[in-house]
Amino acid sequence: MSENNNIALTTLEREYIIATQKGLPIVAEPYHAVAKQLNITVDQVLAMTKDLQARGIIRRVAAVPNHYKLGYQYNGMTVWDISDEHAEKFGQMVGNLPFVSHCYLRPRFLPKWNYNLFAMVHGKTPEEMHELRSQIKELLKDVLVDRNNDSSQQHPIQSNDMLTSTAILKKTGLRLKDKTA
Repeated sequence: MSENNNIALTTLEREYIIATQKGLPIVAEPYHAVAKQLNITVDQVLAMTKDLQARGIIRRVAAVPNHYKLGYQYNGMTVWDISDEHAEKFGQMVGNLPFVSHCYLRPRFLPKWNYNLFAMVHGKTPEEMHELRSQIKELLKDVLVDRNNDSSQQHPIQSNDMLTSTAILKKTGLRLKDKTA
């Protein structure tokens, strides 16, 4: 959801957001269930969803699994310093790996943060996490940047790393209060 608090919503749009902000119903046809709840057609629900996305009120519609309940107790954001001219192509390749849940290109903040490609992986053991990172590294080996040409550097600059979670964080977007409740 957008962080802009000045966006005007119609009554129906507000009802739609309240009905879906904790997730779509887990049924075979979730948009049909929302349409029934709002007393509108499925086509109206779908059109409203697209409109709210176009206006930036809804950023995305996606499944958010609880990896811990699925047995994936370990997760990490792998970070990579790859050449800019290959970033989009190789970012797409990494994002398409079956074990990468999401992948982003982001700007670097040199000299403190040299990474521009981020890929989240989940595993059941620390060894599995290491193996997944190794697979990504093998894919990126020819486009990783070596920034260790300056002999005045006190510490070597890594071309990749993995940031691991130390706590489970609750993932939520904007929440509206139901004024009728």
